[in-house]
Formats: sequence, C-alpha cells, structure tokens
Amino acid sequence: MSKKEKDPAETPLMKQYNQIKAKHPQALLLFRVGDFYETFGEDAVTTSKVLGIVLTKRGAGSPSEIELAGFPHHSLESYLPKLVRAGHRVAICDQLEDPKMTKAIVKRGVTELVTPGIAFSDKILDGHQNNFLAAIHFGKELHGIAFLDVTTGEFFTAQGNTEYINKLIQGFEPSEIIFQKNKNQLFQELFGTKYYTFRLEDWVFTADFGKEKLTGHFQTNSLKGFGIENLEQGIVAAGAILHYLGETQHDKLGHITQIQRIEEEKFVWLDRFTIRNLELITPLNDGGKTLFDVINGTKTPMGDRLLKRWIVMPLKNAEQISLRIDAVADLVQKHALRAEIDHELSEIGDIERLISKVAVGRIHPKELRVLSRILEHMSPLRDACSHSESDLLQQLSKRIEPCEEFILQVEKHIQTDPAVMLGKGPVIASGVHSELDELRAIADGGKEYLEAMQERESEKTGIPSLKIAFNNVFGYYLEVRNTHKDKVPEEWIRKQTLVSAERYITPELKEYETKILGAEDKIASIEAQLYQELVQRLAAFVGEIQRNAYLIAQLDCLNGFAEIAVKNNYAKPNINDSFVIDIKNGRHPVIEGQLKPGENYVPNDVYLDKEKQQIIMITGPNMSGKSALLRQTALIVLMAQMGSFVPAESAILGIVDKVFTRVGASDNISSGESTFMVEMNETSSILNNLSDRSLILLDEIGRGTSTYDGISIAWAIAEYIHEFPQAKGKTLFATHYHELNEMASQFPRIHNYNISVKEVGQKIIFLRKLVEGGSEHSFGIHVAKLAGMPSKVIQRAELMLEQLELNHRSSEIQSVKDVVIQAGNSSDMQLSFFQLNDPVLEQIHDQLVSIDINTLTPVEALMKLNEIKKLTGG
Repeated sequence: MSKKEKDPAETPLMKQYNQIKAKHPQALLLFRVGDFYETFGEDAVTTSKVLGIVLTKRGAGSPSEIELAGFPHHSLESYLPKLVRAGHRVAICDQLEDPKMTKAIVKRGVTELVTPGIAFSDKILDGHQNNFLAAIHFGKELHGIAFLDVTTGEFFTAQGNTEYINKLIQGFEPSEIIFQKNKNQLFQELFGTKYYTFRLEDWVFTADFGKEKLTGHFQTNSLKGFGIENLEQGIVAAGAILHYLGETQHDKLGHITQIQRIEEEKFVWLDRFTIRNLELITPLNDGGKTLFDVINGTKTPMGDRLLKRWIVMPLKNAEQISLRIDAVADLVQKHALRAEIDHELSEIGDIERLISKVAVGRIHPKELRVLSRILEHMSPLRDACSHSESDLLQQLSKRIEPCEEFILQVEKHIQTDPAVMLGKGPVIASGVHSELDELRAIADGGKEYLEAMQERESEKTGIPSLKIAFNNVFGYYLEVRNTHKDKVPEEWIRKQTLVSAERYITPELKEYETKILGAEDKIASIEAQLYQELVQRLAAFVGEIQRNAYLIAQLDCLNGFAEIAVKNNYAKPNINDSFVIDIKNGRHPVIEGQLKPGENYVPNDVYLDKEKQQIIMITGPNMSGKSALLRQTALIVLMAQMGSFVPAESAILGIVDKVFTRVGASDNISSGESTFMVEMNETSSILNNLSDRSLILLDEIGRGTSTYDGISIAWAIAEYIHEFPQAKGKTLFATHYHELNEMASQFPRIHNYNISVKEVGQKIIFLRKLVEGGSEHSFGIHVAKLAGMPSKVIQRAELMLEQLELNHRSSEIQSVKDVVIQAGNSSDMQLSFFQLNDPVLEQIHDQLVSIDINTLTPVEALMKLNEIKKLTGG
C-alpha cells in the first residue's frame, strides 16, 4: 500500500477503505461505491493497466491525492476474469446495507476473495479442465499434498517423496499452490517459480489442526471412512486447503462431500520427465499435438476432465483394466448402442459445476433449468447401459440415479424460460405463490389499464395526441403537444415544460403508479425468497448428482475410446500378468493422426521380455524414426492400461508398473543446467527407481558430451540395466553410437536392431522399418542436405568425410571396438579409452600444450606433427 493510502487525513470513506485494505494487502480491492467498483492507489494503477481503463486522481493537488480507477458494478463479470487471469488475487468489497436505510457511512466488507485457484465465474474457468487449488506440507522425509477443485467438489490427498509430489503437480496442473510461509526458498528449489503461489502462517500446517478441519467439515469422528487416517502429511495439506477457503470468504462448501486418497500403488508410475517427454497432455512446442488431443472422443466437460486424469494415472490392476477394455469392446461392436449413448451425451452440459453452484448458492435461474433438462438424460443413459453385455456398463447403469424429484421441484417452481438472474424478469412459475400471482396480475395488467386511461382522457379532453409515459424522475406522466395545451383540465398538475410539449400528472395516475411500483418491489422480494428456499432444498441432491456426474464422465471416456478405436482402426489389447510386451504392427497414434490424406504410417513390431530379449539396441540414421518407435511403444502400453484400444494389429502386454523416458533434447539452460546435465539427472532418476515391470526408453544417451565419454556412459547404463539383480527392466535403447552394437555379443539379453534405409545412388530412402541387426552408418550429411544446408557446405563435408574415412576410420573404429570389447569383458564398470599414465601420451600432451597456434606457420605445423608421429613409433 502506498504512503498516500495510509494518510490519516482522509475522508470517512477512505478511512473505511484503508481499514479493509489493510486486511488484504496482497489483493486488489474492488471497493463498491454506489453503482461502481472503485480501486485506489497502487491497486488503481495495476487495475487500469490490466483492464485498459482510465486512471484518474481523487483530490488532485491536495494532501489526500490518490490514484483512482473504477468500472460499473454490472461489468464485474467481464472485468474480474481479466484480473484473475493476469495472476492477481481480487477482494470484492460490497455494501452490506441499503444506503437509503442509513444516514452514516454505509457498512462495507469483503464478500469474496477470488484467486487463480478459487474462482466460480464461467469466464475465468475452462470447461475442458479442472481448476485445482493445491496445498503442500513439507515434512522431513515425506511431503503431503492435497488438490481441490472448488467448482466441482473433487478433493484429493496424497503423500510421498519430492519426486512423487512433483509428478502429481505436473499431472494435476494446479492453478495455485499454497504452502508454509517459511518454506518459500525450499519450494522454489524443488518446484521452480512457474506456479502461482500463496503462503500461509506456519501454524496452519499442523497435524491436529488439519484433522480438526477435515472432521469438522465432514462431520465425522475420524477419517477412516475416507481411507486417509494414516496419511498424516496429506491430512495437514488437506486441512490447510479448507482453512484457506474460509480465509477467502468461501464458507458454503456443501458440495465437498468426500476426500479421496491418491493411491500410488494403484497407478502406473510416470515421472514428470515421462509425462513431459511423451507429450501426454501438454505439447513440448506451441501448436503441437498431444496424446490427449488424439484419443479424446468425449462429449461432456466431465468426461474431458476425467480423461486427463486417466492419461496421467493409468491403472496397474489387470482386472480393472480389463473391465474398461471389455466395455470399450462392447461399444465398438454395438454401433447402435454407441450412437444412442453418443446422442444422449451430446445433450449433457457441466453437471459437476452446475450442482456445485447449487451447493454454494450461486446458481442462476436459467442455469437451474439447464441442470434440470440435463438430468432428464439420466434415465435414457441408464436404460442404454443396461443393454450392454459389459460388466462395467451394467454397474454404471445400476448406479445412475434418474433424479426425478430434483427435476420435479424445478419444473414446479421455475418458469419454463426464466430470466437470466433474479430481478431481470419473471423466475418463479405461476401457481406457486398466490400473492405473487395477484401482484403479477396488477403489474402485468398495468399496460392495459394505462392504455384504457389514455384512451378515456383523450376522448374526455379532445386531445388526440395524448400519451402516457414513464421516466425515473417523474414516474408516470401525461404528455400534451403545445398545439393542444389549452385543452388541459385545471385539475392536472404540470411537472415539466419541453420545447414542443408539456408534461402533467394526475392524482389517479400517481395512485396507480404507487400500486404498480409497489407490486414490482414486492414481486422481486417474494421471488428472491422463494428462489433461495428452492435452492436450499435442492442442495439435498448434491451428493446424488455429483455421483451421476462421475458415472457419466466414465461412460463418456469409454464411449469416446470406442469412437476413436473405430475411427482410427485400433485393436483390442490383451492385458495379462506376464513380463512380455509383444506388439504387432504398432503405430504412433499422434504422428499417424497428423499424416496427410493418402499417407500411411509404417508400422513396426516390438517384442520385449525379461528372459531372452530384455534390451533392444536400435541404431539407424537420424530422422529415420528411432524416437517415434520408442514413443509409440510407451504410448501403446499406456493407452492399454488406461482402458483404451491401441494403434496396432495386435498387442499382448504384461502389466507395466513404471514407464521411464529419456527422450529428446530437453535443455534447461534458463535455470543453469546444460543438455547433458538434464540428461544425466533424468537418467539417474530411472536407474534409481528400476522395477521388474519397468518399461525404459532411452534415446541417444550421452550425446551431450564428447564421443568417448558418451559411448562410455551409454555402455555403462545399458550394462547396469542388464545386470541389475533385483529387476530386469524392459528397455528400448536408441543410439547413434554404433560401437554399442558390440554389447549384443557380450550380454545375452541385449539384441541389435536398426531402422532400415535404402541407398539408391547417392540418395537415401527412409524405410522406417525395424529389422534385426546393427547399423554402421548415421547418414548425417544426408540429413543436413534434407535440412536445406547450402550445397557448398554439403560438398565440403562429403570430401572431408571421404578423407577421414580413408585415413583413419578403419584403424580408429577397430581400436575403439577393441577397447569397448575389453571393457565389456571386464567386471569393472568404469570404462577407460586412454591410459593416462602412459609416458608417451604425457609427452605428446606436454608438447601440444606448449604450442602457440596463433604464431605457428604451416611448415612449422607439419614439422611439429612429424615430431609427434615419431614419438608414437610411426
């Protein structure tokens, strides 16, 4: 707050403003003054910039001068989203009493604090994704985390190490994260600075307080019924979220009916690198396509949101996976059933968010009618699912509630086409309240009454152009053109003189005006009361309708999977408890979806097990499709374990519990980490978390450093995975180090494959087919040519390559291979290509260091090279 805002010599209004602002120093305070929301001081400067509205000054030139920016109160729905999306907390301060009822300054108070993680406005929210608020509690070894979408009532908690918490944050994508005040540096070290955060007092993050907040909210004696009683850190985080809601004036939380534990053991482990590298829900590059984009066939916002969770949290239980896959299979086979479900789902809006609005008392009459009409589709969907042979769809059918009583209540009490909101037109249906009907008759009959009065007075006075009108200053009045004003009766009272007319009132007109305006005020009051009572009664259905929303979301995802499977020719995977991955003619779903009409994706087989073919070394030219093959294998496995059909001719898949990827360049130079450092961090995470059912994808490991270092590291990593005693993780290892092909002769479960190419003259045709055997060429110059490198550069590169291969390649490659083979035969994991204590090498090293290249002539350079050659015995 600026010094001006604290100036004691302020008006009573500004004194009131400063007192309220002091309680919310980090929020923009929208201060209601009459028909406007005003901002002052630094808030006004920020608000004017974000909203593009005029910045003025109050008391210009005086000691109490202060910046000012405001907008009409009815524009709040337009301006509030812009402020929140710009990353601001916004405190809405309203008038708490009618200004007409007090002679003193109007009482004001903050009625709502809107933050990026707590918002109900449809203009702020994206219907296609959740708006999660997260809380983190930092423990000594384990950290607790909780996620709440206040607009849907979905509430989750979990605890785990830093890596697990980071993975969950990436999967849930919270809009705001809260944590302890004294942990700011730790948060930034672990999770970076890209998230919108808010810090709370340390005392909020205690076990007793967390348990008290949760049991108090759910009105239970313990948390055993939710299965979280042993998650101490998770309970602390969840309690902090409920406390934060209270602090932001959100105390109507009837739609938060349960809290769910995120059970790590139930879902495939996808670390944050894998979620990013495979582009599951977020593209690496702007405009890129994700797996979510390709397999999303949902029709409802709930299905849309649930699918994202299914993608980042695939199942590990074969029975549960099979239930989903069998449901999809049934829908694939039964076109009529799929079409019927699709038709009904297309008519369903956001049940979750609408019923949450009922719970918090924020639903508008039109929205209530929309919700009622949506619920009319529950019975048809229930009936449709009952005709399926799938156990899962049968279960959904039995659990979907028709919600007949809710529909009946809305039908009975709300007009068929009500006003958008209270006070903007009729809302309550006729026949609900007798006095309301009478008052409406008076108000609605006013037009006919006034027309009759106008006709009667016109005949009586002989003024043909007489008209009755209304304005806010005089109310109802009679208007007479100047040409007829001599005919006006004496008892009429003149109220206004215009250029060409006079305006009058009569006792009868004023009496009727009082009657009509009184009726309208009473109508507004009765409608508001009846509507509020109805919404309170409907809140009893929140739990039932929330369950329907979740069931519909599941049905939507399954039906969407079936639609996509039919459209893209996906196959039903065979999921079992073996350790085999056997994919026949697998395809990359995202790349395939972006091919031009007429183009076909080249499919490939992949077979991995833990007994004979645990690790596949894949060599081949750049751009030949090595990375695509790695990614498609992981995507096929993940799609199957989330319950979808897969892009393959067939797929027999043993359950995978962890998927690790080191795929593609992912520089983090902005935070001071090189490509190689990032690569090593990600690879370390893999090697430290291996399991017997892991699927590991390694792409070009070691390319961020020198060739020999890279080969050494790549070899050591592959050997470690092969020899790891506790787990034989199935691995696809794409590399441009052809020397690694030697590993197949040393390690029984390592096999060489390559992505084949066809050489036609000097041209290379990428066949994109995986075949057995290693590759000796990288075709880097050919790729440079494809990239549009200038022809002179290409020609020079080809000449240099020819000379290098002629002079050095045969002997050098053989030498490297000999060392690699020797290292492979050694039990020592450390590989060494040079004996650094060799006196000859040390002598050469000393000579090279002493040379000043800048002063060396070409003849001297040749002589020096000859000296070095003699040292080697050449």
